[in-house]
Amino acid sequence: MDVLLWLLAVILVVSGVVALLRSQLLWGIVLIILGLLVGPGGVSLFT
Repeated sequence: MDVLLWLLAVILVVSGVVALLRSQLLWGIVLIILGLLVGPGGVSLFT
């Protein structure tokens, strides 16, 4: 389960960075925050 959460968090953060580079500031910030919340190193929403 930790591996899946870690992968999901990485995908969300990378998508957020790509959104920031495409000048979609709000969407990028939301994706990065969600990635940090979901990841096993952060405050996991699933535990």
